[in-house]
Amino acid sequence: MKIATWNVNSIRTRLEQVIFWLKENPIDVLCLQETKVIDADFPRSPLEELGYYTYFSGQKAYNGVALISRQPMTDISAGFTPILPNIDPLWDLQKRVITGVIEGIRIVNVYVPNGSALGSEKYEFKLRWLTVLRQYLQTLLQSQAGICICGDFNIALTPEDIHEKVNVDNHIMASAPERQSLRDILDLGFADAFRKFTSEGGHYSWWDYRAAAFRRNMGWRIDHHYLSPILYERAKSCIIDITPRKLPQPSDHTPVIVEF
Repeated sequence: MKIATWNVNSIRTRLEQVIFWLKENPIDVLCLQETKVIDADFPRSPLEELGYYTYFSGQKAYNGVALISRQPMTDISAGFTPILPNIDPLWDLQKRVITGVIEGIRIVNVYVPNGSALGSEKYEFKLRWLTVLRQYLQTLLQSQAGICICGDFNIALTPEDIHEKVNVDNHIMASAPERQSLRDILDLGFADAFRKFTSEGGHYSWWDYRAAAFRRNMGWRIDHHYLSPILYERAKSCIIDITPRKLPQPSDHTPVIVEF
């Protein structure tokens, strides 16, 4: 089984690229983030014509997540409240989480808030959101051993995940509180699929549109697959496909694929 994660930065803008990529890479599940479209306008028909099932949770112009699956998925839910019914429903106003099960694997697709700037309200929201995500995953683990949580985490966990020209001191997406919040999640038992196979730096999944960042490989690895122990042992590969980032008008992110 192959599962990919890709922040497409607008599914309608990047639809042709997604379709082309799926034709070239017939994976089992594609997890999309930042779809930026309300559910009624999600372009499901072209994807279904390719033979994929579509599950999505979106909002106008911002956020949005989707699961594109070769086989039907079960136990689909969007947001935190279906799993954490006692939390404030305001946590689900932003469409950032969707989950479903396929062949015994629960996939959790997330779009973690960016945080904007250290010390800002959005930054504090990001840290609190990650705390809720930890509660959510802890609850899921009580009934599901095989979990793949993937998506745009907007956090580079180690120095190897950021190009060397960045001053990471107090930098958004690399600050100590953000990294600790992510480590607190991983301490539930999750491990980085990419780092199982690749230890060196220089491999990135996001490049700024500015300053010729992609051409100069001035990137960040912020799109991840984190696996529970049973899946981590089964993982056969995890790669970053930079091909879509070379296309005209690409997303600033590129797909990351894990294979079991």
